[in-house]
Amino acid sequence: MGLWVVVLCALVLSLLGGLYVLGVFRRRRPDEPPLDKGTIPWLGYLLDFRKDSSEFLKRMQRKHGDVFTVLIGGYYFTFVMDPFCFGSIVKESRSKLDFRAAATQLVLRVFGYKPIESNHNIVRESSMKHLMGEGLSVLTQTTMENFQKLMLFNLSSGEEKQVWQEENLFHYCYNIVFRAGYLALYGSEPHQGPGDKQKAEEQDRVHSNQLFHEFRKYDRLFPRLAFSLLPPKDKREAERLKRLFWSVLSMKKAWQKDNISGWISDQDKLLAESGVPEYMRDRFMFMLLWASQGNTGPTAFWLLLYLLKHPEALKAVRGEVDKVLRENGQEVKAGSRPVTITRDMLNQAPLLDSALEETLRLVAAPLLVRAVLEDISLKTSSGTEYTLRRGDRLALFPHLAVQMNPEIHDEPHKFKYDRFVNPDGTKRDFYKNGKKLKYVNMPWGAGVSTCPGRFFASAEMKLFVFLMLSHYELELVNEEEEIPGIDISRWGFGTMQPVHDVRFRYRPRF
Repeated sequence: MGLWVVVLCALVLSLLGGLYVLGVFRRRRPDEPPLDKGTIPWLGYLLDFRKDSSEFLKRMQRKHGDVFTVLIGGYYFTFVMDPFCFGSIVKESRSKLDFRAAATQLVLRVFGYKPIESNHNIVRESSMKHLMGEGLSVLTQTTMENFQKLMLFNLSSGEEKQVWQEENLFHYCYNIVFRAGYLALYGSEPHQGPGDKQKAEEQDRVHSNQLFHEFRKYDRLFPRLAFSLLPPKDKREAERLKRLFWSVLSMKKAWQKDNISGWISDQDKLLAESGVPEYMRDRFMFMLLWASQGNTGPTAFWLLLYLLKHPEALKAVRGEVDKVLRENGQEVKAGSRPVTITRDMLNQAPLLDSALEETLRLVAAPLLVRAVLEDISLKTSSGTEYTLRRGDRLALFPHLAVQMNPEIHDEPHKFKYDRFVNPDGTKRDFYKNGKKLKYVNMPWGAGVSTCPGRFFASAEMKLFVFLMLSHYELELVNEEEEIPGIDISRWGFGTMQPVHDVRFRYRPRF
């Protein structure tokens, strides 16, 4: 009899434990945000969130207000949609709000890399040294040379005639920007004499193009891989691609290249000194490739597309590009060598900068997540004070909360190339309810999790557009074609991608 009592008690305890895990017993406390668990235990709103994150959050915001807690796949997420709360959240200490827990799980799942404790500091310090200040000037120069190698090498030879070439715009932009960034960061084929240099550059063009096509295969799988939703066949393909990139980007091969960037080499040395094994450092290099190149090409596509769809914007930005060239003693002429663009010249183009910022406002949609390590208090702009529960996750979705907020950005769905710049070229301020906002566009995240490569990424995209506008005439094949919709499966992962490509053509300006 005693044995059956023990077994029955164990079954009851297991059942209660299972129900607890499924969230059945979770109740809202008086000082907590509105709680919505959905109708499916444990899953909660996972399927709704995965289907269309933005529409789901709009619905929850209408139902519950600017702060609410929802159950998504076993985790309770408190979404904060009040932009005046963002400052206190991103400044909160990591002992209370930590971004590393979710990030660690994600990078292990999608890149096979297991971060060490000092990883964040290694990336941050190396990025400050090589992706900002003088280090950024050097890397910008290298990136420009690789753009010339990939997209302008025929101009001075006279091989390109005054005829239109037709391409898919998304593919073209993603391809060229990815390859230029890859070669600038991970190095190029070594060479000795002039003849050998031409062969090496051709090898770089061929190799980087092959790598891009493999990268795109992986990129298409990425959203479902991140959510662990790949079917068996795609899961095997993802594993194949991971191993390919671990091999291609291995530091053994990298050290055989010329001009490997300090950003890459320094991080590998620091990881080695920290005891990270070689095979894991190779995986880290794959993570860096996706982090640095997974969003720049798609953003460049949107920027060029918006300019082509808005003739007044194209005319203004191209006029600024030509003005900067003239003021720096350069001119694009038939048969001349491609122009040389420096970081200082990019800083002399506020309209181009604003157009990029406006593009990011429209299409960059990262999800910023923090683990709540202890109960914390959150006060909203309306004066309401909530307690966020230890063990939950806090999430910001700036695309909806600030970037597309009509109270902050007038006509938020429209592309206004000069939205972020005053007539005198200075940056414009933004307000909500008469109060100045600090966070009005957050494509790079914020606080301790701000993208450390944001300055290089911006320079890379502006370099590409600067060179395209200065050297080529551009137009859409079908000028009446509507701007394509976005692929909603990519909400939360950075820059959105189009549901279909757009045909465009280009030819040398002179």
